[in-house]
Amino acid sequence: MAALLKVSSVETLYFDRIYALFGVSLEIEEGEIFAVLGPNGAGKTTLLRTIAGLLKDQPKKGEIVFDGRRVHGWQPESIARLGIVYVPEDRGLFRELTVAENLELGLWGRRDARAADDLAAVHRMFPILRERAGQEAETLSGGEQQMLAIGRAMLRRPRLLMLDEPSLGLAPRIASLVYEALTEISRGGTTILLVEQNARLALGVARRGAFLETGRVVLEGTSQELMADENVREVYLGVAATDEAAKGWRQYRKRRRW
Repeated sequence: MAALLKVSSVETLYFDRIYALFGVSLEIEEGEIFAVLGPNGAGKTTLLRTIAGLLKDQPKKGEIVFDGRRVHGWQPESIARLGIVYVPEDRGLFRELTVAENLELGLWGRRDARAADDLAAVHRMFPILRERAGQEAETLSGGEQQMLAIGRAMLRRPRLLMLDEPSLGLAPRIASLVYEALTEISRGGTTILLVEQNARLALGVARRGAFLETGRVVLEGTSQELMADENVREVYLGVAATDEAAKGWRQYRKRRRW
């Protein structure tokens, strides 16, 4: 399968001296869900913002190629026109506007005949948005706000949907509903680049993934390979290893091998 997005040896700096990304390389294949995982401060959000062109004069090194076009250094609006849609961690909603008005903004500038069908598809995916149509976005629950943010993003007909921590602050049941929607979106042909701290949840839907730590890719593979990795299981999935010969009855953390 052809790569839709190629990130090659990307280095992103803050204040021209602090490395947030150091030599990051990834390939996202068309139609897949790819998860970028890691702890706070690993550079996950910076990676998405670099791809979206939201960091001025970044990346300092490396290249970003989308569908055969080099897009590093482009303005955010030009990147968005190619079909790259970014849903930030804070969801980016207009909180004082209603649900219906936020969705209308997702249709801004569209004059095609499919706009009404796309809005109907969002309402089918998230029926609560129709029920809450007249309600201000800031009064929605966290899960409803995330559904609204994803629904609005889908109205832009993205080729690549990038989401930053979509499960953050959500109850497990609501997070599962959001992830079920992402699986449905992927089946419809949209490529998804997903940033998460919840490795178990993300790897449950992603085909492939990578772990970032201190701005570097330390591990990459299929979801099955990552979930079987001893370090991932212990550090990110909470499956602790034991060694009775070395520590007797006590559990302890092994030193990571990356």
